Amino acid sequence: MDPAAVSPTAARIGLRQLLMVLGDSLVEVQAAPAGLDVEIREVSLLDPEDPPTAQPGELVLVIGARGRAAFPALRAAGRDGAAAVVVKLDGPGQAAALSEAAAEAGVALLSLRSEARWEQVHALARAALDDAPPGEPGMGAEEGDLFSLAQTTAILTSGIVSIEDAANRVLAYSRTTDSDEADDLRRRSILGWQGPEGYLAKLREWGVFQHLHSSDEVIGIDSHPELGIRRRLAVAIRSGDRQLGTIWVQEGSIPLSERSSQALLGAARVAALHLVRRRRELSDDVTLTRTLLAGLLDGSTGPQPLATHLGFDATRPAAVLGFSYGAPEAYETAEVAAPELTHSEVTNLVSVHIAARHRSALVTQVDPRIYVLLPQLPRGIDTDTLRGWTQEITDAARRHLGLPLSGSVGCLVPGLGDVPESRREADRILDAMASAGVTVAVAALPDIQAEVLVSEILALLSARPEIRDPRLTALLTHDSRHQGRLAETLLTYLNSFGDIRAAAAQLHVHPNTLRYRLRRAEQLTGLDLSRPDQRLLAMLQLRLPPTG
Repeated sequence: MDPAAVSPTAARIGLRQLLMVLGDSLVEVQAAPAGLDVEIREVSLLDPEDPPTAQPGELVLVIGARGRAAFPALRAAGRDGAAAVVVKLDGPGQAAALSEAAAEAGVALLSLRSEARWEQVHALARAALDDAPPGEPGMGAEEGDLFSLAQTTAILTSGIVSIEDAANRVLAYSRTTDSDEADDLRRRSILGWQGPEGYLAKLREWGVFQHLHSSDEVIGIDSHPELGIRRRLAVAIRSGDRQLGTIWVQEGSIPLSERSSQALLGAARVAALHLVRRRRELSDDVTLTRTLLAGLLDGSTGPQPLATHLGFDATRPAAVLGFSYGAPEAYETAEVAAPELTHSEVTNLVSVHIAARHRSALVTQVDPRIYVLLPQLPRGIDTDTLRGWTQEITDAARRHLGLPLSGSVGCLVPGLGDVPESRREADRILDAMASAGVTVAVAALPDIQAEVLVSEILALLSARPEIRDPRLTALLTHDSRHQGRLAETLLTYLNSFGDIRAAAAQLHVHPNTLRYRLRRAEQLTGLDLSRPDQRLLAMLQLRLPPTG
């Protein structure tokens, strides 16, 4: 097939995203005449004996042609529409000459560290492309991206993460801002080198590999300064009895977090789904799972398709958790500064934490919210347990991402067929938390039932102008035209149970000023505040957000 005719649903990745994956430990940008958002569709190795050709959208790895010897490949890449070329340099003078040639050819130029291995770069770039979601060019990694998962795990553990396959080949790793934090073993692993034999022998002697082969529990490995090795945690990535790989977390300049082991267990379960998909090439299967899950949540699809597809017992209890968030905020109690967040970072955090608690959990994003389906729950589980799981996630989001994440616990339902009811309840809670000024980060319906019901009554009033009192509408109009505060005064008075002094203190006015404003409001509107029904209606209607 002509690569120029790639299907619009084919996987692709932006150069910027690829550079984030590879990191400056492997490559450095020398020239990018078309910017960093060019689209990469394929990765190829160009042998010195091959004719210098390329395909549109290719990342061309030029093997065995250092410096000026790479000029023909660079010109051919520009001529044929390649996205970028990777070469090894012998000196800074060559970098300048090649950069000038790349600018003339209109193709990006990346330089590879001289000690790095080409097959390792090819494998990492290929993995990043395979992980990229199909569709629009330049789309970032989604929740299935191993590199994004590695970064999330690094945040949750305060460590430096590498994900390897069963042959100990690095598949993905987290980014570090301080190169001194990474020990010699990590640097060698990322560059495709074999780890120090003395250390590997120690791992065999201590039974680390045997443990990883036979158990899904986290194992700790002490630091060995004499070998240049820092403390580590490791956990096997498993599918049934089969080990698919390993996640390693190296301690950096700060100690690993207290809940590192729990985060690692969740990350291993999420990574297993990803590696099974890659091994069996089940991208269509993953898409089907998401489609069936979305249909079940909104009630458009019954429970049996998803249950059959994933082997779930549709008659066991289930529940839905909901999460919503806004822009990152600064917290006085936050342990770290809020980073620039993406949907995948938040979804990964939720996925890792909930996978550690419930193996069958499914996570999906329906903008702007994230939902967790908990199928096949134990029959004795209660809402308090689910509230605790949800609280762990919101606490982690605040602690590690600086993110004000709100969580809701939908009702426990007897089976998958009632999941839409649980999702609706989770949404009702999140709606109320957003509009009613609820201060808690996590809630189930019994916790804030009054706020939920009032929020829904206000939504009804907002959508039905004909059931509002026109006198109160006129009061708001008067305030708007005259920069008045009569409506605010009236609502504060009513919220204070008619306590003049309390309402005046809240408004920072004299009690006599408040009494005057109340009389003025009654005169302008004809309201009679001695009548309970008029007070009740005013309390509700004046809580509506301003319009116009």
